[in-house]
Amino acid sequence: MKSARRRSREFALQALYQWQLAGQSLSDIEQQYAQADGFAKADSELFAVILSGVLMHAESLKEKLQPHLDRPWKEVSPIESAILLMGAFELENMPETPYRVIINEAIELAKSFGGTDGHKYVNGILDKLAANVRADEVAVQSSAPTLKPAKEAPTVKVTTRARRVVKSPD
Repeated sequence: MKSARRRSREFALQALYQWQLAGQSLSDIEQQYAQADGFAKADSELFAVILSGVLMHAESLKEKLQPHLDRPWKEVSPIESAILLMGAFELENMPETPYRVIINEAIELAKSFGGTDGHKYVNGILDKLAANVRADEVAVQSSAPTLKPAKEAPTVKVTTRARRVVKSPD
């Protein structure tokens, strides 16, 4: 069962993909997705915030992502670039959402919609960006003690010898 927020991100990803390839306007895309199957189960406010925010700030988001890329922006696949733009927008503008949640959501989108190892690429780029954009939050998370699994109790092996009882003749 997908949460309303996950559905919103999926619709936003599809809308951004469409925007990149077809160049439709924000209002056309919003109208189209408002009527899409399953959109009623999505968080329409989150969808609108992500979509409009990415479209308004696309160039500055690309500039912030570029230093962390291993290739020119034009060579990043449209799905991965849409996911990266969404993640960068959320990292910068939605401090109420923990950075790990944003990155995890981006990874899940890349696994569902992207290429074979696209999720690894998205993870690496957004981790680096989070270290810059949310340095304090990342520092607190990385210095927090991690729970280690409890040590297993030692296994005691018990062996018994079968004794042969011999009755003596009386």
